[in-house]
Amino acid sequence: MNQPLYVTKPYLPPLEEFKTYLEKIWERQILTNGGPFHEQLEEELAKYLGVKYVSLFANGTLALMTALQTLRISGDVITTPFSFAATAHSLLWNGSKPVFCDIEPGTYNLDPSKLEASITPDTKAIMPVHVYGTPCKIDKIQEIATDHGLKVIYDACHSFGVRYKGESVLNYGDLSVLSFHATKIFNTFEGGAIISHDPITKRRIDFLKNFGFSDEVTVVTPGMNAKMNEVQAAMGLIQLKTIDQRIERLKNVSLNYKKRLKNIEGITFLDEVADTKHNYSYFPILIDEEKFGVSRDKTYELLKTFNIFTRRYFYPLISEFPVYKSLPSSNPSNLPIATEISRKILCLPNFAVLTQGEIEHVCNSIIEIQKTVKEEVNQDARLVF
Repeated sequence: MNQPLYVTKPYLPPLEEFKTYLEKIWERQILTNGGPFHEQLEEELAKYLGVKYVSLFANGTLALMTALQTLRISGDVITTPFSFAATAHSLLWNGSKPVFCDIEPGTYNLDPSKLEASITPDTKAIMPVHVYGTPCKIDKIQEIATDHGLKVIYDACHSFGVRYKGESVLNYGDLSVLSFHATKIFNTFEGGAIISHDPITKRRIDFLKNFGFSDEVTVVTPGMNAKMNEVQAAMGLIQLKTIDQRIERLKNVSLNYKKRLKNIEGITFLDEVADTKHNYSYFPILIDEEKFGVSRDKTYELLKTFNIFTRRYFYPLISEFPVYKSLPSSNPSNLPIATEISRKILCLPNFAVLTQGEIEHVCNSIIEIQKTVKEEVNQDARLVF
């Protein structure tokens, strides 16, 4: 295959369709500050996602930071080390200290059975991540939070459209945060949102994302400039038209991968959570070097020779970055499952326009890598003998 195959590819609608929205923006000459497309997208997203209130943001990181400000979180926040760096960065930017808790081996989500051991008098909130869109153990996390008087903010950046027991996962916790980055299944180039459950909270969020203004001359809180503009909102409105078809296509990609890779020794998949409508936005595999015969990192490098560029989401752990490494909760002995998973995880190319031929190319390349390396090992063994 001559063309490089990357882990993801952003969905772009037909350019002519996008131009019609741009023409309306040019006609109105409203580019930001809650323009018509911005208002329309908030309404349509709330309806599609099955949530009460959506507040749009320029990106997901600003949404995470604002969610913490909205709930006035200051103090320790328990979170996962197995996530993108922005999860923990948002805490530091708000003056909170991340406290890393280990994850479950099957879902790679925060392990509720280990949560209470991390709670101290300084703990103010829990920030779990629905990793790869797989729902956390929502009920158990809420039970623990309620018992200890803690807020729950879900980093739901992978979870667009995911439902659990018929309910949007975004309706759980005090707030949920989405990302609409170009790599996500629903993108607005960059972008994000906070999902809230009552009008008073939405009002505070909307003040905070617009410098704290409540009207033209009144500032009620020290806010920031985190607003989504009209061009981003226009892209979102177009994306919503085809999101269901793209999720269905991603489901088929996932099923094809599993069919081709399920019998390969040393490769395992993410657990499927019962009663869940997934969005299939990632396809991670675990590579067990002892059984597969090749390490994850060597497989990652060898796939490049086939023009396949996978990603090790998430490696290294956030807790292993220099800025976080000195925290007591970053000690690897505190995070054995997360440490193990981060050294085995590999996310394969996964996007709605991935062809059957490209899926076959990825699977055949993985099989070829295992076969070639095993033959080399057997040849070396015969030479030694």
